[in-house]
Amino acid sequence: MASVTLRGIRKAFDRTEIIKGIDLDIADKEFVVFVGPSGCGKSTLLRLIAGLEDVSAGEILIDGRVVNNTAPKDRNIAMVFQSYALYPHMTVARNMGFGLRAAKTPTSEIDRRVGEAAAMLGLESLLQRRPGELSGGQRQRVAMGRAIVRDPEVFLFDEPLSNLDAQLRNQVRTDIKKLHQQVRTTSIYVTHDQVEAMTLADRIVLLRDGRIEQVGTPIELFTCPANRFVARFIGSPSMNIIPAQIDDNEIVLPWMRLPTPPLATRPTDGRIELGIRPDDLLTGAACHSVPEAYRFTAEVRVVEPMGAESQLIVSVGGQDLQLRLMGRLFPKPGERIACALDPAELHVFDATTGVAIGQRHISLQ
Repeated sequence: MASVTLRGIRKAFDRTEIIKGIDLDIADKEFVVFVGPSGCGKSTLLRLIAGLEDVSAGEILIDGRVVNNTAPKDRNIAMVFQSYALYPHMTVARNMGFGLRAAKTPTSEIDRRVGEAAAMLGLESLLQRRPGELSGGQRQRVAMGRAIVRDPEVFLFDEPLSNLDAQLRNQVRTDIKKLHQQVRTTSIYVTHDQVEAMTLADRIVLLRDGRIEQVGTPIELFTCPANRFVARFIGSPSMNIIPAQIDDNEIVLPWMRLPTPPLATRPTDGRIELGIRPDDLLTGAACHSVPEAYRFTAEVRVVEPMGAESQLIVSVGGQDLQLRLMGRLFPKPGERIACALDPAELHVFDATTGVAIGQRHISLQ
């Protein structure tokens, strides 16, 4: 197994710089997810680690060895692509063992490794089938099996679930989680889907425009976002962001005033944004658990029943807010309901820079 270290990594195509100076340490056996919007550089960064692209500046180390000039086949990595990249004329068993045969591994050893990987991924009954006879989820498991049999130091996953429907994505995502728990190989996974990032990662690396916005565990990025971008990107539905102003010792919202919490800094112009997640926007009897200053009434505008819960959009003071309501009973559009901001779960951002200047868990009472 191996650690992966990135030091001052930059990548430019002609005059366009895609990766703009990235430093990152990935520990042995860690599962790290690169996530971010399209064009943020996450797949390019993965290809640099794989050796499929050359770095413009900086060093890549695998298990302490600089591999900038090492060919991909000699980096002891295995990559699972978005497209399954399976040979259609070969059986599942021969697809999984292809890399080992190319490396002139003895047949008995190939059979052993393929058998072990097939058992791990539930493919034993499919070994003599060809890719055209498999579902999308089965083909992706074959692609993972081909990576496993190589016994690499590092697994690289490049958006492996993008071609699957919602149900299969959930199934294969669980397969990948189980796989990592079994083999404990250092893994780097690229996705644009923050749900995949939250459910799979030991740590998330959130990228934007070729730079790292924040690195941390899923719960750290969810509860303590470093800035407005992180706050909006992580979490579904997204965090509510409310424009506000600091006036003496109060935060002035379009419809109410709140006590000002302790802040790391105060914007010179007093302009801030208050953030609260839909789960922390209280309704009904729960409103009585917070001080009266945080309570208000709002008009229901949209109701999206989801089964055991509903997602609501409510309007107050010209501001639309998203909230999550548990249970199968929900209000109708046009009704007015009691709401409250949970004071222990508020986030404060500088309106100009977007940087977090006040975090949740600060007591406002």
